[in-house]
Amino acid sequence: MRAIFGLLVFVSAVCCLPIEVDLDEAKADVEQNGGRIWVLLVAGSNGWYNYRHQADICHAYHILTKKHGISPRNVVTMMYNDIAYNEQNPDQGVIINALDGPNLYYGIMIDYELDHVTPEIFLHVLTGNSAAVFGKGSGKVIKSTSKDYVFVNFVDHGASGLIAFPDGELHKSDLMQTLAAMRQARKYKQMLFYVEACYSGSMFTSLDPTWNITAHTASNDRQSSYACVLDEKLNTYLGDCWSLNWMNNTDHIFPHLESETIYQQYEIVKKATTRELSLSHFLIFIVVLLSDISVVHVILLQKVLHLSMVI
Repeated sequence: MRAIFGLLVFVSAVCCLPIEVDLDEAKADVEQNGGRIWVLLVAGSNGWYNYRHQADICHAYHILTKKHGISPRNVVTMMYNDIAYNEQNPDQGVIINALDGPNLYYGIMIDYELDHVTPEIFLHVLTGNSAAVFGKGSGKVIKSTSKDYVFVNFVDHGASGLIAFPDGELHKSDLMQTLAAMRQARKYKQMLFYVEACYSGSMFTSLDPTWNITAHTASNDRQSSYACVLDEKLNTYLGDCWSLNWMNNTDHIFPHLESETIYQQYEIVKKATTRELSLSHFLIFIVVLLSDISVVHVILLQKVLHLSMVI
């Protein structure tokens, strides 16, 4: 997969060596076979203190729709939407992800907000269950098929075996059960998760190597991930270190997104983040299918530097 995920064409790895997929071939596959690219973006928190989570997701939305050229019709966004016009926000209608950065709230299409940001709706959207979300938010779901590529970016708090929502939690067992059912129903061709949360690696330790799913997480199953970029004027953090690093890397290489694979971005983000953080262990699960060989290659970084604040 190229760039952050190019057009969601997956990198494979065998014996620690990535197999790069040409971006043009990926586009051709989508065009020739009628496949589509779907995106699910989730900020799982609320409250001014958690400003950074919605800021990360707004940033990701613009990267995907403006730089990767993914149609907003194929992007589903879930965020509580209590930051832009929060009473503590001196710049009403503005969300930034960097000091003196651009307004990333402008142009965002939010499909599910407030009480509709739940683990249940998340799973219904991911699996394309339109009936279950009827009358809730926009009602948009991921209508993926066996020809489609799916990218999920989740940002919030987490603990061992779970990631949090404003009111509720998504447990690893429920996620794995859902992914197994999607695989069985041929609901995707390949899938990629980018997850920013403490202990986020714990959500994917039992990924089946036959599922064609890659998960890149901000921490392993035992450690925290961290917030960064404190804005003294706003009195809150603007972003999360790992998320900012992969998005800033994508911004940096644009428009040459084909110049970098997902594995290369992993290495770049790993190095950038460890310069900033301590006790944050980054994890990537690369699921490989090659002929009759199935391999789950887990790359685990364990670096200790200096840091700031837990997600």
